[in-house]
Amino acid sequence: MFNIHYLNKISPKGLALWTEDYQTAESIDTADAVMVRSAAMHELELPANLLAVARAGAGVNNIPLDKCAQQGIVVFNTPGANANGVKEMAICGMLLGSRDIIGGINWVQSIKDEGDVAKKVEKGKSQFAGNEIIDKKLGVIGLGAIGGPLANAAIQLGMKVYGYDPYISIDAAWHLDSHIQPVKTLDEIYENCDIISVHVPLLDSTRQMINADAMEKMKDGVILLNFARDALVDDDALEEALKAGKVKRYVTDFPNDRTAGMEGVIAIPHLGASTEESEDNCAKMAVKQLQNYLQNGNIVNSVNFPNCDLGICSKESRVTILHRNIPNSLSRFTSTLSKENINISDLMNRSRGEYAYTMLDLDHKASDALIDELCEIDGVLRVRVIK
Repeated sequence: MFNIHYLNKISPKGLALWTEDYQTAESIDTADAVMVRSAAMHELELPANLLAVARAGAGVNNIPLDKCAQQGIVVFNTPGANANGVKEMAICGMLLGSRDIIGGINWVQSIKDEGDVAKKVEKGKSQFAGNEIIDKKLGVIGLGAIGGPLANAAIQLGMKVYGYDPYISIDAAWHLDSHIQPVKTLDEIYENCDIISVHVPLLDSTRQMINADAMEKMKDGVILLNFARDALVDDDALEEALKAGKVKRYVTDFPNDRTAGMEGVIAIPHLGASTEESEDNCAKMAVKQLQNYLQNGNIVNSVNFPNCDLGICSKESRVTILHRNIPNSLSRFTSTLSKENINISDLMNRSRGEYAYTMLDLDHKASDALIDELCEIDGVLRVRVIK
């Protein structure tokens, strides 16, 4: 029986996937796994028995990834589960940025009590005129779960699309519309596109990638869309570009203390994935990933340990080891098993940065003493006997 603790309300459609082998833990102290959406976990005490954290969403800024890794706690997210919701919001952002829809709506509210509204609307609507997006050039930076479908949708809307993604997966590339123009440099996006949409993760290498130098290369009156993370854009440079007219509109789903009050910014309160469908999909994916890890030891879509999947164990036993990525770890594990003449029928070892994961399917069950010996090997964080 596995105990699951919830730090946020989780979609019932996801929770319906639990079997009788799972029950709710009222406290994190008795939990084998935690499910979370937006609750902050950085100040929480994580109990020694906690095996996994599943974020029902893509961003994991609210989870202490290094702290979890050091304690042998695998953190999962659900990439792609909310992709359609964010894609649709980005399309909305293009329209909001191209036509002053919000300005017009607010103006109608300001005159609604003055009388003769219909007449005033016909007289004053010209001040909110904008541009259509058909035939405009859209630059999509990052062609993954959100950027790829956005690029495809934009082609269907009659736009000319430039796509930049040096790390695109083969699967993602296969799903791209053949009319999308691939480019090799960001400068080609900056110099050619009327609208630019950013869909990359926030890393040290991407932080403030949309900076003063980048904006200087863009076309005058460009519309910037940011439905990824606010820190991808340099706020100081953005403010100057908006004042100078270099950037016509900045549409973001991640407003902060600076951008929320800037002239020319359309600040959306992080609604990209706020749909019933996205919440359902994220919850379902998170539950399935937890089940696969807790029952089989397989890791799929972890953000702090490598993905590693041996399927369902058909052998006598399965032992998994979360450990630091240091030389000769695998040979130490196998030599420890050989002391008891235990044959390894299958194994998988994967690394990610300073951490690694080893799965061992065995023809015989390992003794408690042998498991204890594995736990004492240098760099080992957690050993689990799955079967």
